[in-house]
Amino acid sequence: MSDLGVRALPTGPGVYRFRDDAGKVLYIGRAWNLRRRVQSYWTHLGDRPHLARMVRRIARVEGVWCDSEHEAAWLERNLLEHSKPRWNRTEGGAEVVGYIRLGDGARPGLRFEHTVSGTAAHFGPYLGGLRIRQAISGLHRVLPLQYTVEGDGSAEEFGRLFGIGPGDREALARTAVAVLERDPVAVDALRGELVRRRDRAAGELRYEFAAKVQGEIEALDWIVAEQKVAWLEPRDADVYGWADGVLVRFELRGGRMCTWTLRACGAAAARERVAGTPELWRTFAQRNAELAARLR
Repeated sequence: MSDLGVRALPTGPGVYRFRDDAGKVLYIGRAWNLRRRVQSYWTHLGDRPHLARMVRRIARVEGVWCDSEHEAAWLERNLLEHSKPRWNRTEGGAEVVGYIRLGDGARPGLRFEHTVSGTAAHFGPYLGGLRIRQAISGLHRVLPLQYTVEGDGSAEEFGRLFGIGPGDREALARTAVAVLERDPVAVDALRGELVRRRDRAAGELRYEFAAKVQGEIEALDWIVAEQKVAWLEPRDADVYGWADGVLVRFELRGGRMCTWTLRACGAAAARERVAGTPELWRTFAQRNAELAARLR
């Protein structure tokens, strides 16, 4: 692959795919910086020496420019579960799938769950068990819902230390829901408070605590980032984008984006397919059609 091909890749997050001369997919991966990651295969394989033989066979690179690292992680997982190329070692991503459950009644607060169960509100799905738990810790740090209880001596005592009680539960829960639903004002306010606490701890030389809060901030960013490729809606759809003679098609089945194909196509033939793409996906599809055209 030429250096010009690498430079056509964006510096944002996404998924990349290598093909050989016959068009066979060799490998699918993801990156927070697509251009830098793909360049690394020709400059420094590091802990991936087993891929050296594969690199010699790469004839073409393809990429999907995602709206967040979390979206890229989901897309990589979905693609690998649908079809695993020879040089990929696992069928899907290594991260645990999980949800955040908003408790009520005698057990208020936020909890990690592997599946949706019962009638309580659940948010997700998210990837990464540690990240989900860190995000919950950050939410509880600012919104201590777990202490808005009655009849639990130790929890009530902590509540008094925080200056809260059962009467504050509804307001705290509303704010937590707004954050988990990605309301930008609520997210910015909660993130800003975590940043303030991190910086105060660092200023007081409490570096270990500051690092813990920084991990919570990064986890919050992960779970509230835009993510459309897994169970946004339990629907089937075909998503198309077209640019300079290249038609890109993403297939969603049961709410998960599971395949991604490219083919040559004239503007007239592409028009109807592109027009049928759901509004939510049009910017994503057009951006990636333009990327595909540059790479080809």
